[in-house]
Amino acid sequence: MSERASETPLIAQAGPYPIEVEAGKTYWWCACGRSERQPFCDGSHKACTIVPVKYVPERSGVVWLCGCKRTADAPLCDGSHHRIGSGG
Repeated sequence: MSERASETPLIAQAGPYPIEVEAGKTYWWCACGRSERQPFCDGSHKACTIVPVKYVPERSGVVWLCGCKRTADAPLCDGSHHRIGSGG
């Protein structure tokens, strides 16, 4: 297996990002952990094989976007940061 094929996302933050979102607006969540504009994509994934996740909220308001990049409900936090020992 190549090094690129086995890439694991970087942990950008030990907990979620509370973000105010607008219903119907498209957001691109950084899945690789390399973006300087966390939790959103800035194109840094081009250096790896992990791609951003498109997110279009149905309602406006605050959502909690995953910072550890281990969620099973991307881009929303599912508490995975507690299981990887990162606190939060």
